[in-house]
Amino acid sequence: MSLATRRSALAAALSVSIVAGTAQAATQWDVSLWGQRRAFTEHVEKIAELVEAKTNGDFTLNLSYGGLSNNRENLDGISFGAFQMAQFCAGYHPDKNPSITVLELPFLGVNSLEQEVEVSMAVYNHPAVQADLARWNATLLMPSPLPQYNIVGEGNAPSSLDDFDGLRVRATGGIGAAMEAVGAVPTSMSATEVRQAMDSGVISAASFAPHAHMSFGTVAAADWWTTNLNPGTVNCPVVVNTDALNSLSEANRDALLSSVDEALDYYIGFYNEQTMSRWWPTLEEYDIEQVTFSDAALNNFREQVAGPAADAWIEEMNGRGLPAEELYQLVIDTLEN
Repeated sequence: MSLATRRSALAAALSVSIVAGTAQAATQWDVSLWGQRRAFTEHVEKIAELVEAKTNGDFTLNLSYGGLSNNRENLDGISFGAFQMAQFCAGYHPDKNPSITVLELPFLGVNSLEQEVEVSMAVYNHPAVQADLARWNATLLMPSPLPQYNIVGEGNAPSSLDDFDGLRVRATGGIGAAMEAVGAVPTSMSATEVRQAMDSGVISAASFAPHAHMSFGTVAAADWWTTNLNPGTVNCPVVVNTDALNSLSEANRDALLSSVDEALDYYIGFYNEQTMSRWWPTLEEYDIEQVTFSDAALNNFREQVAGPAADAWIEEMNGRGLPAEELYQLVIDTLEN
């Protein structure tokens, strides 16, 4: 082999070595989601896109829809580092994350996705909440803001709140408490289980935000939908493994954290403009009866539910050593301001 040939081979080998070294140095995070890509996950999709662009591919998020964990076990997976980022809903396991269940109390008065983001972030930044999630080695990154839930059901449509008496309905957290107050029988189950439960007769109705009624097929099984019951919503944070976050390079950490606001803005725009524009035609397509309750009935519903639910939550959380009144007042003050 000539000297020129040997030099050329050496240069090629060095180039391969440098490329391989760069590939090994790149950071990849696994992200545990569930179901399929939908409005509920668009902020996670967006933050993955932003992070990869800002770091020129040095930091990537690998999104998995159900391949890494059961959705009720995502917080457990975060705790021992099975993956580095995950989404979960507080109502799936309130005992694991009691502090953030304040955001699932019924009739808090949240009227927009923007308000849901503000009040969620205010609670996420409270030291007691951060300490609560730290038990799972988790750092709260951003919420998944959802509109007020409403209910689709099979069979005869309710004409008054009394008609919910005995109705078996999928409802978690504060929404479940609200439904129980009018005599319904709330059942907690994850979103992926709901359609099968309706088809098998385990439940006759389900509470969801519009995107989930479409994504999980409940709308296709329904005869009626409540337009304005609005008992509350669920809080579904995106969290990261704290050790993984702390081990990021400064540039990669900045790329992640600086992308949160843009990802949430994108999510809100997507939900308001694309999801809701499809919701009304979907109701018409399936010939679903729209049930609207009177203001008097709704005010009575709120009076029955809101105060007692908040009082019960505060008493329970005080017993767990959480600053319950402070957290509840934080929510109220944030909404008022």
